[in-house]
Amino acid sequence: MSYIKLKNKNSKKIALVDCNSFYVSCERLFNPKINKLPVVVLSNNDGCVISRSVEAKKIGIKMGEPYFKVKHLIKSHKVQVFSSNYALYGDISRRVMYVLKKFCPTIEIYSIDEAFLDLSLIKDEDLENFISELRSVILKWTGIPVSIGVAKTKTLSKVANHIAKKEKIGIKSFILNNEKEIDDLLKNFPIEDIWGVGRKISKLYKSNNIKSAYDLKDASNGWIKKNTNVLGLKTVMELRGVNCVEFESNSNPRKNCCVSRSFGKKVLDYDTLKESIVAHCLNAAEKIRVDRQVVKSVVVFIRNSPFDKNEKFFSRSKKVDLPIPTDDSILLTKVCIQSLNEIFLKGPRYQKAGVIFSGLSRKGKYDEGLFSYEKKEKSLSLMKAIDKTNFKFGRNMITVADTGFCNNWRMRRGHSSKIDTSSYDFLPTINIR
Repeated sequence: MSYIKLKNKNSKKIALVDCNSFYVSCERLFNPKINKLPVVVLSNNDGCVISRSVEAKKIGIKMGEPYFKVKHLIKSHKVQVFSSNYALYGDISRRVMYVLKKFCPTIEIYSIDEAFLDLSLIKDEDLENFISELRSVILKWTGIPVSIGVAKTKTLSKVANHIAKKEKIGIKSFILNNEKEIDDLLKNFPIEDIWGVGRKISKLYKSNNIKSAYDLKDASNGWIKKNTNVLGLKTVMELRGVNCVEFESNSNPRKNCCVSRSFGKKVLDYDTLKESIVAHCLNAAEKIRVDRQVVKSVVVFIRNSPFDKNEKFFSRSKKVDLPIPTDDSILLTKVCIQSLNEIFLKGPRYQKAGVIFSGLSRKGKYDEGLFSYEKKEKSLSLMKAIDKTNFKFGRNMITVADTGFCNNWRMRRGHSSKIDTSSYDFLPTINIR
């Protein structure tokens, strides 16, 4: 496969690359024995089904279904169940995106398992071969199967991708189709499956006899403006082949960083809550250092369950504006502990806690103090040493004492595969006699 180098004047061609049952595919990558078996991956604390294999879909397990509701199906059909392993999924995602960036310079990473590509520089007659070969390379280099939909707009590429997955053809392109062929496909495409059309707005459309993507494409601009909003009109124009949703550069630095988790079991005591807050703070600090950013404002929040009928809802937060932006884990940890001291109340059974860094900016832009040079250099050296060690030997190899050792607050993961692509312990071994 050759790189995209030369420019031409061809019309817009946008591809959506979507990994098939991504979390399940990641688990199968390291466990070939389950390749033909029904498999599901559960959400945080083993709550709901968030990824299903084709075999699991066939036996009636639905996306988002609570685990306890499908236990009978799982047991009767011997479904393989896994707790979510985001460290693994994040690593495999980076490998897939690396392949995409290598062969297409204009890319927008939309989610952990999806990315838009601008293939406008590919000639029409070369498009089918290019996307077919790209799909083969991704499978060969990463082991992850993908579906690719190509069209003139993002919304139409989403439709094409959906059809490619549903028909199990892997690739679907609208580029070489004439208008009538595309309309025939849109007539059979449900309104609720269109990108940007939520549950509430789809009910409005259906009540006004707009039941398919073609019906929405054919709707009048005046009615759409009056009954929806500018996003609704953009969706209609995109279905008509007019680009209204532009590519977003992934090089733009983020403005906020939030790390939070629901607890595996309810938390009552301050010490356990503190351990979780410190762990989240260290995690967030590591993330912004990777992006070479510093934080100006820190928010710590705690709450119990809003769905617990036996307990009044309780939620508190504390925001602290730092005098000088920083990425120093030790300093940020002190700020978070102090904030927690101010908002903690004994009594509620806490379900969730988290840390939010806001006002992020590029490192070195606003984080200079008049007398802080020597202190800043020491902090910089220490953070580099910690990050380098943790990257080499695993997260939390070096941490602060306030993170504790019990970690009873961590997520419930009763079905974890415990695969870690950063650990030598998981490398395949060969016995030589």
